[in-house]
Amino acid sequence: MVKNIVIIGPAHPLRGGLATFDERLARAFQDEGHRVSIITFSLQYPNFLFPGKTQYSSDPAPEAIDIQVLINSINPFNWLMVGQKINRMKPDLVICRFWLPFMGPCLGTILRLIKRKGRSKIIGLIDNIIPHEKRFGDRPLAQYFASACDAFVVMSRSVEAEMKTFSSQPTAYIPHPIYDNYGEKVNREAALVHLNLPNDVRYVLFFGFIRQYKGLDLLLQAFGTEGVKNLNIKLIVAGEFYDDEASYRDLIESQNIQNQVIIKSDFIPSEDVRYYFAAADLIVQPYKTATQSGISQIAYHFEKPMIVTNVGGLPEIVPHGEAGYVVEPTPQSIADALIDFFQNGRVNDFTAKVVENKKRFSWKAMTDGFLNI
Repeated sequence: MVKNIVIIGPAHPLRGGLATFDERLARAFQDEGHRVSIITFSLQYPNFLFPGKTQYSSDPAPEAIDIQVLINSINPFNWLMVGQKINRMKPDLVICRFWLPFMGPCLGTILRLIKRKGRSKIIGLIDNIIPHEKRFGDRPLAQYFASACDAFVVMSRSVEAEMKTFSSQPTAYIPHPIYDNYGEKVNREAALVHLNLPNDVRYVLFFGFIRQYKGLDLLLQAFGTEGVKNLNIKLIVAGEFYDDEASYRDLIESQNIQNQVIIKSDFIPSEDVRYYFAAADLIVQPYKTATQSGISQIAYHFEKPMIVTNVGGLPEIVPHGEAGYVVEPTPQSIADALIDFFQNGRVNDFTAKVVENKKRFSWKAMTDGFLNI
């Protein structure tokens, strides 16, 4: 049966993983014959609350997806207008993204207006119900959102457990699908030419926004250990700093690893993502806290082994000793995995297991999960 589906959340012209996910989810539903619209933000964050350089993408808008730029996150009169607008669309299903308690008043109010009509089922897609970087008032703001939903979809068991403290409504766990919208793989040589990198060393990749909880400092300290320094490897840090960049630069200098670290500190355009993953033999996510990570699913798409830390939902996604390593969030544990991988030539065996494991993460499982719940 064809459904009329509205997705509320980030999308073009906003940038980042949430926007990419929402657009890919819309396309997955459309491929199954459903009617889909995305309602996104005209103002997502006030500039003083946004830690990066810009909230907006320079990429072209995705083709054949109805994206309506409507929501102002800080204007209650706008929330009333958006709720009425969605009601006129008469959706069977509303999927609302939630990742930050700041969005609780805005999204919770819009959902309550939709709920009054009694026509639409409302499912919250929960990245984090409580953020990694906690602030006063997080819980009541998140509770206001959660109480407006009929059910929830989560992408890690840790968030599933947290949701039980917020709501008795049904919650479905569905692993984050593979990000397959960054183009086809390219070979290593072509990637190194594109990135202007020498081919006489092997590369490790840290990819994505740089925030304190993502543990780049742990990875830099791992590169400062004697065993890793003796490997012929370099670290590519590809992503925009949402923390104090100087503190990381100081750490690189104090570890005396200036020649081992390559920093590409701008936001990486979508068309360049594949080159960074193709250049690397190993993707490292040294997170101190986590729920799930879209970086793992980009790595699966490009068939790259990973090191992840034993936090949140990361071990659910990367089987230890198969698709990579699950290690403790310490510099020495990360260093030991790097040494084992490169000294023992694990790349071919681990890559084969990555190819096998990636079959678990389909968009069909995600769309079926929403429709079944």
